Formats: sequence, structure tokens, C-alpha cells
Amino acid sequence: MAAHFDRRLRKAAVTTTVAAVAVAALSASQAPDVTADGNGRQTTADNAPTSDTPPEESATGNSRYYTDLPPLNSPSPAPTTGTPASRGSSEAGIPATVLDAYKKAESELRRAKPGCNLPWQLLAAIGKVESGQARGGRVDADGTTIGRIIGPQLDGNGFALIQDTDNGVYDGNSSYDNAVGPMQFIPSTWAWAGRDGNGDGKEDPNNVYDAALAAGHYLCRYSWDLADQADLKRAILSYNNSQDYLHTVLSWLEYYRKGTHEIPDGTGSLPVGRSDDATTGTGTGTGSPGRGTGASSRPQTPGTATPSPGPSPSKPPASGRPTDPDPGGPSTSPSTPPTDPAPPTETPTPTDTVHHLENAGATEFSAIAGDTFAEKISTRAETKAGEAVGKVRVRFTVLGDTDATFTGGEKVAAVTTDASGVAVAPALVAGEQTGGFTVRATVIGRTVPGLDYKATVTERVADALTRTTETELTCTPGGEFADPIEVKATLKGAVADQVAVTATLIKSEDDPAENDKGPYFKDADGTAVRTLTGRKTDAKGLLELPKLYADDAEGTYILRLTTPGGAALDITLKVAKAADPAPDPSTGPSTAPSTEPSTGPEA
Repeated sequence: MAAHFDRRLRKAAVTTTVAAVAVAALSASQAPDVTADGNGRQTTADNAPTSDTPPEESATGNSRYYTDLPPLNSPSPAPTTGTPASRGSSEAGIPATVLDAYKKAESELRRAKPGCNLPWQLLAAIGKVESGQARGGRVDADGTTIGRIIGPQLDGNGFALIQDTDNGVYDGNSSYDNAVGPMQFIPSTWAWAGRDGNGDGKEDPNNVYDAALAAGHYLCRYSWDLADQADLKRAILSYNNSQDYLHTVLSWLEYYRKGTHEIPDGTGSLPVGRSDDATTGTGTGTGSPGRGTGASSRPQTPGTATPSPGPSPSKPPASGRPTDPDPGGPSTSPSTPPTDPAPPTETPTPTDTVHHLENAGATEFSAIAGDTFAEKISTRAETKAGEAVGKVRVRFTVLGDTDATFTGGEKVAAVTTDASGVAVAPALVAGEQTGGFTVRATVIGRTVPGLDYKATVTERVADALTRTTETELTCTPGGEFADPIEVKATLKGAVADQVAVTATLIKSEDDPAENDKGPYFKDADGTAVRTLTGRKTDAKGLLELPKLYADDAEGTYILRLTTPGGAALDITLKVAKAADPAPDPSTGPSTAPSTEPSTGPEA
């Protein structure tokens, strides 16, 4: 009897194993770039993409994610009206506010970075994998999640080691960072990637509009074109560096591209398989065909058990730290908790030894609009004793109301310090917006005071203005000048484009005050104006002024043109009556009677 029972156990174990392998194979077969060898084993392409984005600079810190795959039956396009049951598979439904956030983010990125070609379906795929579409659309009217969505603390126990960077402001954890919000940003990445997507003046990772727009900008950095498959994969891997993550996101991307529909907020389904599940990778799923989970591709700490979605029994979460509610499902924890190994002795990293940042180069930065700044910003990482620290990553961030960027069009750059502890930022490129702004240097992965650099963008300049014609400019009183005035601006003999030109009708060469009579321009309402501003030369350095009119005052007047940089040009304008016509010689001498007096009586 015992032998018979043992045979039944072995048979059941074999059956379970075969089923698990089948589910895993089915799941893997849905992932792009996955093929099977001659024996049916799943293999990935030899040219599988990789990412060199370190965890502390990724969007999520390579935190856990949902691994459920879409159903095998693809959704079909359906109308946006009617009941949810009449609109295709429930998995194809996206909560209304969440879907609106994705589409608005796509629209904004199409305007701000048209070369990126960001599809909203990619944001939906990442949102599905990261938070189950904000936990099935549990958001308020403004798009903020009802309760914070917070991943596990990134303490190196099965995850990346990222010490606290926000003093617990976003994640409630002052020891380690946690991924936060519907798109699961870690605080250190949100510090530079955060955006205000709903126009309320705040950048909140818990708001789906803010998080979706931030995710779009994050995926569109480095001038990636997401219509290119290689760039698309690089962008996804930079979000969470896992081949399984890449395959899962791409699967949902293709699924959503084939059709989706809007469902009410709060009615979406929540996945159950997580990448840090302690199972062998078959996952639990929800019973739908093909919705098993894949094993995490993140390396685990040698000699430790794979952590469950909750905190380890021997390592409770920080006091007061909110957690991400788990929808339940079969427990994957063993009946007897494993004994944690003795903690290894930690050797301080170079980043751990940084006490402060010091300026290592120029202190003043200025450039003309449209030009590249001549000096680059450089920062040195130092210990408390003032010793240089190499191999430390420094983040440079452009702050303030400016369109200046680093080379490549990004406002953020990460640079590793060299052996002398110095990190040199990429060259700054001035935009067309003038004024001052700040570039802040901070240490990635360590909370030390940032170092601010002030930069200024000044107006474009010209040192010479010339008329393109020499036609004399004349007009009769109350009339208008027939010939237009066109000038050309140059700087050191070269064309000076986009240079602001001010035109003023002055009283005299010695008195530059605005004249109160004589020629004038007209504004949009037809009112006489004698000073024009805001006019700029075109790409060829040319500027044609509006038509000039004259009042009834005759005389000679001066139009003075000036530009930033010192260029000036005086143009003479004459207002006079037309000359009387010359007599016609064909009429002969005058025949008028003589008025000469008589010389006396006729003889």
C-alpha cells in the first residue's frame, strides 16, 4: 500500500512538472525574440539587447513587476460605447482616467519630441506590468492613486541596493529607496524625470498624468526613436533591466496595439504573478489561457532565498512605510521560514565616501542665444578630508525657465568621476530664450548637498546694419512711402540671424528721443506708432520693416535702427509737397495786351 501511494505521489509530481514546463513554454512563446530549439527548449536570440543603465538611474531601480502575459486570443477593435461586456476581452480594457493619461502623454511627446514616435500603447504596456494600470484604475478625479503604490525596499536583498535619496518623502522609507506610483519611479530618478502632466503645478509620482508624462520623457531621452525596434528595446530595458521584463512589455504592447477599449475607473483586473515570486517561474495566473509568469532575470544575492513579495520576516519594513496591497493568491512562502545567512561585511563603495562636491572649473557661464557655451561645467567629488573620489556618478540637471539643454537635447546628464574625482558635464547649448538658469550637480546614490552653477543666455547680436537698396525715401504730406525698407544685419562680416532690431523715428541725430510728428508706422489697430520692437532678422540676416506713413508736417526726418551688440543705422526720410509742373514750351509767347502807357496824341 505504501509503495502504491509512493508511486501515485511520483506520478503526481511528474504531472505537475510537465504542466509547469508547458505553462512556462507557452508564456515564453508569447514573448518577442524567443524561439525554440530542436528539442523544444526556449532560447533567446543571440543579439538580445542589453542595457548599461545602472539600477540607480533606471526608472524603477529594477524593482519587481507583474509577469502575467496577455491572453492568446488578441482583442479586436471595439466601439467606445456600450457595456464593458460587449467590448471584447476584459484584459483589453484600460481604466478611463489611466487611458486618458497615456494618450495625453503621447500627444505631448509628439509635440515636444516628434522624432521619438512614442505610442501610448507602450505606456499602457509598462503601466500594466508595473502596477496593473494603477491597480485597476483606483484613482481619483485628478488621476492620483487612492493609496500609494510602493514596491519593496531596494536593500540589496534580491533587488538592487539603493540607499535612501528622498528622506522618505515619496516612499516613507528613510533607509532605502522604493519604487513609487503607477509607473513605479524610484525617488532618485523622479527627482530629474518628474513632470507635471495635469497642470496643477506639482510633479507627483502618485498621479497617473504626471507619471505617464514622466515615463514618456524618460523613454524618449538620448534621442531614441521608438519606431526603431533596437531603440525601443533599449528604452524598455533602461526602464527595468531584465530580458523577461522586455519580453513581457513587448507582449502587452502588441496586444494593446491590436485593440483596446475604455472601462470605468476601479474596474480593471489586477495581475497576480510577480517577478520576485518564490516559485520556480510557472506563476499562479488567474486561470486564463497563456497567463503564466516568467522567472525574474535579476541576479539574486548568493546564498539567500528569493524574497517573497512582502518584506522578509527578519527585515521588517521601515516604520510607517505604506506597502503595495497584493491581490492575494496562493502563498509561495515555505511553511518554515528559511534562516537568513549571516550578513556579509560591507565594504564602502566610492559613493559611500563622498562628503561633498566642489567646483572644479569655471564659475561663470554665458552664451549668446543659439550658441554652445564655451566652458563646460566640471565638479569634483571629495571626502570629508578633501580627497578626490573617483568612480562616482554625478548627475547634472538643467533647472529653471529655460530651453537650454545639454548636447543631444536632454536636460539631464550622468557622468562618472575620473581618477582625480572630476566629472565634466556635456556641453551646454543655449536656446532662444534669454535669461538666467541653474545647473545642479548631485551625487547619484548618496544624499549630499547639491552644487549649483549659474548660467546666462544673452540676446543674439550684430555689429553692422546696412540697407539692401539705396532708393531715396520720400513722401508727400498725408501720404505713404512707396518703397519698403529692408536691412541686413551682420556680425564680423557673417550673417547675423534672429537678431532683434529696434526702429525709432527720432527727433534729430543729436536727440534720440522719439519724435512726435512726421513719418510713423501703424499698429494692428491702425494707430500711429513711432517705435517698433520685437522684430528679428531672418535666416539670411534680412529684415523688412512695415510700411511707413506721413502726417501733414513737412520736413526731413531720421529713422534710427539699433541691435544688441552695438549696430546702428540712420535712414533719412523726406516729407514734401510735390513740385509745381514746369511750363509747356509749345504754347508760345504770351498774347496778353500791353500795359505800356500811350506816348501822346496820334499825329
